[in-house]
Amino acid sequence: RSVGSKLLRNKAKELDFYYKTSSIPTAVSTSLKSLTNNLDFKKKNNESKITKTNLSEFNSTEQNSTTAAQESFNVKIDAEEIRPNLKSTAIPSSRIGRIISYGNIASSVGVGIFAEATKRIIGLSDKKGSTLMTESNVTRIVDGLTRMRGAALKLGQMLSIQDESILTPELEAILLKVQNKANYMPDSQLEKVMRKELGEDWEEKHFSSFDRVPIAAASLGQVHIATTKADNVKVAVKVQYPGVASSIDSDLDNLRSLLVFSNLLPKGLYLDSTIKAARVELSLECDYERELKYMDKFHDLVKYNKNLNNFFYVPKTFKSISTKRVLVSEFKKGISIGNINLIKNLSQKDKNLIGDKFLKLSLSELFEFKLMQTDPNFSNFLFDGKLIYLIDFGATRNYSTKFILNYFRLLNFARKKDVDGCFNLSKELGFLTGFESEAMKNAHINSLIALAEPFSSNHQIFDFTHQDITTKVKADIPLMLRERLSPPPVESYSIHRKLSGLFLLCSKLGSQIECSRIFDEYFEKFEKLLEEQLLLEEKSII
Repeated sequence: RSVGSKLLRNKAKELDFYYKTSSIPTAVSTSLKSLTNNLDFKKKNNESKITKTNLSEFNSTEQNSTTAAQESFNVKIDAEEIRPNLKSTAIPSSRIGRIISYGNIASSVGVGIFAEATKRIIGLSDKKGSTLMTESNVTRIVDGLTRMRGAALKLGQMLSIQDESILTPELEAILLKVQNKANYMPDSQLEKVMRKELGEDWEEKHFSSFDRVPIAAASLGQVHIATTKADNVKVAVKVQYPGVASSIDSDLDNLRSLLVFSNLLPKGLYLDSTIKAARVELSLECDYERELKYMDKFHDLVKYNKNLNNFFYVPKTFKSISTKRVLVSEFKKGISIGNINLIKNLSQKDKNLIGDKFLKLSLSELFEFKLMQTDPNFSNFLFDGKLIYLIDFGATRNYSTKFILNYFRLLNFARKKDVDGCFNLSKELGFLTGFESEAMKNAHINSLIALAEPFSSNHQIFDFTHQDITTKVKADIPLMLRERLSPPPVESYSIHRKLSGLFLLCSKLGSQIECSRIFDEYFEKFEKLLEEQLLLEEKSII
């Protein structure tokens, strides 16, 4: 009886952790709380909403290798601050101003097309190919979209994760240039935003120092280094560009028109679905109060997870001086995990360890937390030789227990090459309707099997240096574009973006990882737990 009671208390504690870190019905959480109270379960740490007694204690995924406590990063690197070559450019902030700017891009490109066509007719140009994708027109498009920031860059990021065989080379070149070219708002616009968010005397009241030139400029905002006045802490201050949040709908509508007009997209690409997903993501990512909440949540999730806390760290936030458009957090110095010089100087052991830990982080996010930071941009992960700092949580997404459980099982079927299992779950998840041609069905299942290949190596080391997942998926993409009857489920956009980024990082590192063993351990420990949680959720609804 004593042993049984102890096991029951442990199970209750595991589930209690889940209910505190997911959005399930309150009734279930209340019932569980009552159960743990009846079992005389007492929390031992109240400094956080998330207890130290969590699933990682029950689910140690280090059975066949060195334990996380014994492993650690110990890489000597120069993490001196390197400022990118940024350019100060006023950003259109009103909706009308942004509409006019998109119109200017389209009209200037139209003039460029006419000019190039005229030159060819009268023999002043011997260029061949598209009159749209001339060097001057590409420059016009890149400069225009870079100045707009916001939706232009977000849609570019979402389209750029498509396989290169889907995107036209011309569009791929534009997206790459837009993402690599950084502008930041001039001091006058910065001052206006900060006064609106933190008051007229924002700098004198809250900061003892504030660097007016940002260290980074992204799609939605720019980041400044400052020191807090209250406690003298060095912080990163993320400031959102003016007008970005209020112009999401009009920006995306104008971008859609620009892409259709330019005929840059291949037939079969679900542009409307991509734009719909971008609309949702942009509205969420523009809310820095939401991002702060998830940053705090991930701080605790990582801190109390034995498999992660020795390798990753999420900076603390400063809620009192953060708003919906300004986010202040601890400043952590490091180098982007994708930095070429960093990778060159890593030993194979370090490359393997980094890949191993990022794989476990991703699997924990999906199947343990049901909460994932879905932006795989390498600059979101800074490495100082000891820890990897996770610094951007605007793209954090919650997933339902039912979707995650079925997706987990779908990956498991795919790695086992179970065709019937893949087909049935693909229909349930919405990847297929059930009325597709046999060729489309086979192409979809082949792509799933290719995606799950790293997890299929029967506990052998998977070498990402020589992986050909992309090549295998490429072969069926034209057919899937032609014959797909419905867009994939909306959840898949963010999940596949993160997994694509994970595999790309491991490939860039040349990591050699026991992926199948790690997947086995996660599946064994979390599949049943997710199933039990789903049953509790369904009972609470009834």
